[in-house]
Amino acid sequence: MGLATGVKRGVAVLEGIEDVGALTAGPWIYVVVAVSVLLDVFVPVLPSGVLVITAATAAAAGSGAATGEVPGEVPDILALTLCAATASVLGDLVAYRLARRGGARLDRAIARSRRLTAAQERLGAALARGGGALVVLARFAPAGRSVVSLGAGATHRRVRDFLPWSALAGLAWAVYSVALGYFGAQWLGATWLATAVSVAALFAAGAGATYLVRREPSA
Repeated sequence: MGLATGVKRGVAVLEGIEDVGALTAGPWIYVVVAVSVLLDVFVPVLPSGVLVITAATAAAAGSGAATGEVPGEVPDILALTLCAATASVLGDLVAYRLARRGGARLDRAIARSRRLTAAQERLGAALARGGGALVVLARFAPAGRSVVSLGAGATHRRVRDFLPWSALAGLAWAVYSVALGYFGAQWLGATWLATAVSVAALFAAGAGATYLVRREPSA
């Protein structure tokens, strides 16, 4: 999935941004973000990144930095980051466990996909030599998280080899997404423009991560 496709998805989601923004006025935003981030390892089209950015934009508005006015209830920036990061790791572990127990049926399904097979081979080699940075990069790439988590489980990688990198990936993605929304609102104002620019930056990072993940390793 390229940058253009990602931007189209972002624009489609932004058309309903006012409805999403209404959720940021209460504690339910944490539940919505957690469920979306947890499940998008299985359904990568879920706009979890957009939700995190929108909530972070509301948090910036609550600080008064963007508008000079402080709403009554806005997300806490630290709680939002921890919520997104924790849900990301839990989703990875669920996918990992399901793939690990998938047995021969899952192995045959993966074998039919050259992309999944190649991803498995690269992941195994990367983890074996301590190069788990691939897991972090894949977290930013569209559907990369799914390929890595399912691939780690299907190839029976040890959880102690996978989990630390999954945690680092989830935290890096959460911090980046929250920072985009928060500082975007401070610089551009807590408006749809700040959210749109932040979402575009998120998809640009995804496009860059996709390029790095697909690039052939140097000899």
